[in-house]
Amino acid sequence: MTKKKTLFSIVTLIVALSLLLTACGAPATTAPASPTSASGSSAMDALIAAAKAEGNLTTIALPHDWCNYGEAISTFSSLYGIKVNELNPDAGSGDEVQAIIANKGNTGPQAPDVIDVGYGFGPQLISDKLVQPYKVSTWDTIPDSSKDPNGYWYGDYYGVLAMEINSDVIKTVPQDWADLLKPDYKGQVALSGDPRASAQAQMTVYAAAIYNGGSLDNVQPGLDYFKQVNAAGNFVPVIAKQSTVAKGETPIIFRWDYNALADKDSLAGNPNIDVVYPKSGTIAGIYIQAISAYAPHPNAAKLWEEFLYSDQGQNIWLKGYCHPIRFTDMQSRGVIPSAISSKLPSFSGPVAFPSIDQINAAAKTIGDNWMSVVGADVK
Repeated sequence: MTKKKTLFSIVTLIVALSLLLTACGAPATTAPASPTSASGSSAMDALIAAAKAEGNLTTIALPHDWCNYGEAISTFSSLYGIKVNELNPDAGSGDEVQAIIANKGNTGPQAPDVIDVGYGFGPQLISDKLVQPYKVSTWDTIPDSSKDPNGYWYGDYYGVLAMEINSDVIKTVPQDWADLLKPDYKGQVALSGDPRASAQAQMTVYAAAIYNGGSLDNVQPGLDYFKQVNAAGNFVPVIAKQSTVAKGETPIIFRWDYNALADKDSLAGNPNIDVVYPKSGTIAGIYIQAISAYAPHPNAAKLWEEFLYSDQGQNIWLKGYCHPIRFTDMQSRGVIPSAISSKLPSFSGPVAFPSIDQINAAAKTIGDNWMSVVGADVK
């Protein structure tokens, strides 16, 4: 594995995604629920009928302002008359995986049907037999390099890490990683998750490593960086979100750009939000969809995936500033509304696009060493 940093400009991210993502692992041997696809109108009609008969879908860790999931959930529910039970919207990817493990055999409301987790969780989902295969009807338009070939998981969207800043509180807006070590930002810097469990938080530490003396294969400088931020009194050990930014409790947070831009829209200047990509460089993050092997509502789960991977569902994500995995296909067919595409941000700085093995190695190092190095119990 090379230690050379892999850098891309934002305009080549989609191409980079196709080139760099790798499908993972052998399929689990657990017998999948039937059907494993719904190609053809009769199969889709049968799936819709079966999902409606179940009547419920349980999701987890889907904040309404994340990738425009609020609109996705309400649209799906209205289309099919299926009630969506939303578990712990602020949970991290690790929490989602644990929710499947903790609810094996449980058909109650705490058992998730579907998950949306960081890319690095793909191998574990298969090796631990936590997910079941299902290929959506638009399967062929998902790049081969961003899906498990047997349908156990598939990339859904990606974003670029940015700083979301309450500029009503922060008068001198930081532009780069080094700025956050300054005394100007005492008690003002936070993460959008616990680095021991959250993919978004882990990717923030990973990015800090790459642009503070580390590399894609050396994450230690990222831990050292946040140790310095904490020692300076600048770090706030809470899981930050839109409300904590708006109240000024955590006026500087790291988030995927789609979340930060969605916050800027929804807050509408009350307060004013600046979205800043660190000048020296940032990182891209991919998320994946999967259906629990123990889903209480397997047909509703499959219909949910069909909806998300339809043109309608992909455009809902894009409306929330996420780059959907079928973007290239949709763009080539001219089905992306100009009102949506014109709002997408541009960024010309360096962006690191790690492989799944690099993400997993970094996540383990961060999870194992966050407390011993940084010493901040993020809650």
